[in-house]
Amino acid sequence: MKTIGKYIVRALLGRGAMGKVFKVEHPTIGKVAALKLLDPDPLLVSLMGFDKIRGMFIAEARTLAGLRHQNVVDIIDFDESNGRPFYLMAYHVNNLGVLIGESPRPDEPSRQISIDKAIHYTRHTLQGLSCLHYAGIIHRDIKPFNLLITDLDMVKICDFGLSKLHGEKFAGPATLKVGSPWYAPPEQESDPDRVDATADIYATGVTFYRMLTGTLPADDYHPVATYNTDLDQSWDGFICRAIAHNANDRFTSANEMLHALGELAQSWQNKKKDFCRAPVITHGRAQRKTESGTIQLRSHCIKVDPRSARKLLTVDRLWRPLVYWKNDFRVNPEGTIIDAASGLIWQQTGSAFPMDWHHARTYVDQINAEGFAGSSNWRLPTITELMTLLTVLPTGNEHCIEPIFDQDQKWIWSCDRRSFTAAWYVSSDLGFVAWQDFSAYFYVRAVRNIP
Repeated sequence: MKTIGKYIVRALLGRGAMGKVFKVEHPTIGKVAALKLLDPDPLLVSLMGFDKIRGMFIAEARTLAGLRHQNVVDIIDFDESNGRPFYLMAYHVNNLGVLIGESPRPDEPSRQISIDKAIHYTRHTLQGLSCLHYAGIIHRDIKPFNLLITDLDMVKICDFGLSKLHGEKFAGPATLKVGSPWYAPPEQESDPDRVDATADIYATGVTFYRMLTGTLPADDYHPVATYNTDLDQSWDGFICRAIAHNANDRFTSANEMLHALGELAQSWQNKKKDFCRAPVITHGRAQRKTESGTIQLRSHCIKVDPRSARKLLTVDRLWRPLVYWKNDFRVNPEGTIIDAASGLIWQQTGSAFPMDWHHARTYVDQINAEGFAGSSNWRLPTITELMTLLTVLPTGNEHCIEPIFDQDQKWIWSCDRRSFTAAWYVSSDLGFVAWQDFSAYFYVRAVRNIP
């Protein structure tokens, strides 16, 4: 059993130039956390020297320890193991890069997300940046994978390995690039010491465009309406100011951009009200779906190998359904929803709080013992059953359709396992299928068959 300090290593979550991030467990209380260990790339060591990298790592930990904000990751502990420093953070299974499906090649298309969701995540990012900039810290590596998403759908900015204090000089060689291609502003690529808060503004603007369009803003900028007809030129004005080539033409602060985002959000709410003046079919999203005989519902739980999952589940490269179920929903007063098309009865609300996979199964046992809605044969749904609830992003007056399921339950467990340590789930609001280890905290929406 491998340990780092007193912590038991459960998995490698990722690695960067300066170190590795592990999923670890406290040996006594079983608390799961994320641990970042100094383990620099040999090439970086040859360029900078181990002592200088060590100093940067400790400075990163001090930077985080000195901050307290709901949208910035917290440090729980700091120590050394075999002469290498490490620090401990809260463990969050999701980040924005995973949620939008960004690949190791960022120029490949990712998932578009709803306008409201893009505003929500951008607002949280700017609030966190406002705290950083007030403390004199420039992050210099804002990108989707460095925006953790909590169980309660909040953003927490992480990975401060490239951050700098106001007036601080870059410690690395001139040939070493600081930041991530596509997200770093032009001046950061040429001279990392020149950057100020507008570098983080630029990266946030690129991320916002990415969420709305599923692409990155290229030199030949494509208006956001190209990808979403609900958006107009005011969105392009906002984004183009954030990602202006000249730093002097950008928003001057995170707070200024946050204020402009608020105006954009209010304009969007007014536009949705205009949509809703037109007639809306109740639960009309069912009419938007395409029924397909290729979808075979399965009620028994299985192990789904990722290598064959896309074909088995009929999903695209971004794990979205290639075909959608045509539902026939009816809401019952006892808190259930019948879908006559699939022959399933669902909990309308489900679990009040997110829980790990093992507790999800316990939750189903509990509602069966209580006889929820007069039944004792509820079960954890299969991934194919959950997929019948997924839909494409709404447009136009479809935004006015009142949801019939609880909207707090964004990530929902299935009973299907991916391996001996992971299970499949769906993102109900972003409309995709994925897997996560059993310790992730997602919601439960129990199901049973119509008698």
